[in-house]
Amino acid sequence: MNVKYENLPGSGPAIVYVRPVQVADLPAELQAQAEGFETLYAVHRPDGARLALVADRGLAFALARQNDLAPVSVH
Repeated sequence: MNVKYENLPGSGPAIVYVRPVQVADLPAELQAQAEGFETLYAVHRPDGARLALVADRGLAFALARQNDLAPVSVH
């Protein structure tokens, strides 16, 4: 039997989570690189590892999709 099933666990792109991060909550070396931003957006793996920090939410989603990841917003 050779049937293709959609939406099975592990069959789609890996999920990543996008959430706002206050620059004041970041380590000092990252704060220095934030160039006047008060809020950045973090892209995280499900295990909590941070993959990226970017300037805005749209960029975070675009970055994830360009890397074949499925972004989900976290409040």
